[in-house]
Amino acid sequence: MNAPAPASPEPVMPPSRRRRVLLLLALLLLVAALGVGAYGWLVLRHVESTDNAYVQAPLVQITPRIDGTVVAVEVDDTDAVQAGQLLVRLDDTDARLALQRAGAALAQAVREVRVLRAQDGSLDAQVQARRADAERMRAELARAEDLAARRARLQATGAISDEDIRQAAAARDAARSALAAAQSAQAAAEQQAAANLALSDGTRLDSHPSVQRAAAALREALLSLRRTELRAPLAGQVARRTVQVGQRVAAGAALMSVIPLDQVWVEANFKEAQLRHMRLGQPVRLTADAYGRKVEYRGRIVGIGAGTGAAFALLPAQNATGNWIKVVQRVPVRVALDGPLPPQYPLRVGLSMHATVQLDAMAEAPRATASAASAPAAVAALDEAASAQREADALVQRILDANLSPKSSRR
Repeated sequence: MNAPAPASPEPVMPPSRRRRVLLLLALLLLVAALGVGAYGWLVLRHVESTDNAYVQAPLVQITPRIDGTVVAVEVDDTDAVQAGQLLVRLDDTDARLALQRAGAALAQAVREVRVLRAQDGSLDAQVQARRADAERMRAELARAEDLAARRARLQATGAISDEDIRQAAAARDAARSALAAAQSAQAAAEQQAAANLALSDGTRLDSHPSVQRAAAALREALLSLRRTELRAPLAGQVARRTVQVGQRVAAGAALMSVIPLDQVWVEANFKEAQLRHMRLGQPVRLTADAYGRKVEYRGRIVGIGAGTGAAFALLPAQNATGNWIKVVQRVPVRVALDGPLPPQYPLRVGLSMHATVQLDAMAEAPRATASAASAPAAVAALDEAASAQREADALVQRILDANLSPKSSRR
């Protein structure tokens, strides 16, 4: 039986070659370390990044200004709407009746003022008549007093009887009473004329207090009628719709929200140590998790939060209780996006973002950002109010013209 062949020994690397391999590995490690150090020195120290960033946008709540019953809902969640588009319609029956009552009250006020002005002339004539009566009674009293005086002088001569003297005295007393009554009637007529004149003098018909009060009530009724239609204050997308047809809603109740997706911004939460060299106006590169790193957005820092998230939490940390644990805090940084967003890659509220701030870029003045997102809504509200005011003024003017006689004027 043959003996097994001995195993061949494993090849051993010569010491010189081993040294060269180790030296090469050391050089590679050194080059990698230098490369990492150079990259950190040249690039990383000039940027700060975080993946704790999310898309934000103004949430414009649609709320009614009056109580009412919903009779129509024209939009649904995810619908795109334009500024001024009808969203919800409330029952306007009561509002229309109130507008009719206000219009009738304004017409009545105009006619009452016209009656007051027409009464001025008749009351002036009455005052003149009462003055004439008083002058006549004064003349009668003078004649009666003269007659009584002459008869009193003749009484000593016995030319007239005592009965004549008594009759003359009675006529004098009656004339005095008639004069006092005429003077009282004159004073009453003058007071009535003055009171009527005080109600209408010194103002035009359309500026009379009664007419202005009725016109204000008419404008209020017209505004209430227009507020039965809720329209979009700005263009955007409908979200969080909760209203239903037939629902009774109260003034101020949130019915839905309109989100203007063209006014989004990014809120990036950086650690407190990362804010050391962060300034307003520094450029920011952004990527969305929804589209990957191939789609990049550009932005600029326009605001740094006034406090950390923990400071404004519903239950803020109580660091003075004794059981304190240090936690690295984060501060929200507002990033405005530059230029219009690509329509094929829209950003929606709440999407996760990755933000990288270029710290070595020279900070510029912040540009106009979405912080003024409420401006379009405010402009739309002002336009709507101005339109309602013009419509109310035109309605008031039509009622005034319809209730003025052809000969009347607004003195």
